[in-house]
Amino acid sequence: MFRNNYDNDSVTFSPQGRIFQVEYAAEAVKQGSVVVGLTSKTHAVLVAIKRNAEELSSYQKKLFAVDEHVGLAIAGLTSDARVLSNFMKQQCLSQRLTYDRAMPLETLVSLIGDKAQLNTQHYGKRPYGVGLLVAGVDETGPHLFEFQPSGMTQEMLACAIGARSQMARTYLEKNLDKFPDCGREELVRHGLKALKETLVQDRELTVENTSVGVVGFKEPGKKALEFFKVHDGADVKDWINSVADDNEGGGEAAEGEGMQVDDE
Repeated sequence: MFRNNYDNDSVTFSPQGRIFQVEYAAEAVKQGSVVVGLTSKTHAVLVAIKRNAEELSSYQKKLFAVDEHVGLAIAGLTSDARVLSNFMKQQCLSQRLTYDRAMPLETLVSLIGDKAQLNTQHYGKRPYGVGLLVAGVDETGPHLFEFQPSGMTQEMLACAIGARSQMARTYLEKNLDKFPDCGREELVRHGLKALKETLVQDRELTVENTSVGVVGFKEPGKKALEFFKVHDGADVKDWINSVADDNEGGGEAAEGEGMQVDDE
């Protein structure tokens, strides 16, 4: 990335048809710590690595509940994510007050996409420097949507965004066929395994730096909802231990195979 004559605002196209401010916002997403989302027939799961700016600071929140049926994970500027999260909460509350029902996920994601796209059409505004994974459940089942700073939104079966997310995407692509039939616990473990692929060599998943968000149906074939809940701290200890045990077992079974790491 370098400065040029077409990156002073987000409303001017370059001769190649690019809007550089939008591309710079996408780079901000790539600098954020990784988040992973995946869905089955009954549940949607979000998992995230939390960072702390320094040893004396607390870990930054990565998962937020929007309504009882939907939550989101963020990668990028937390302040921008807070604005979008509050907007989504207002829309969900308005839907319940007006129509006495939960807002459909596709409608909710379209609203934030439209809000972000307006910033690429009006001079003096800038794109939101954050990417979102929105997970939830509605009448048609569990869903996962990706939101990009350009305002583009798309439904995903599984997705990872943030720093080193390509390694998590590779894991998700290899195991995609297993996800639809997974139960709640197994789906969380798959998410944590994908998250573990992104870690540098000297880092591990711990109860301090890992967050898990789960929403879905309590029983297959029934509409009883398991509300979106963010699990932190001691709540994720058993999941992390089970993933560590699986990796140790796999290492003994196949010598030389293991978690991919970056040597850079």
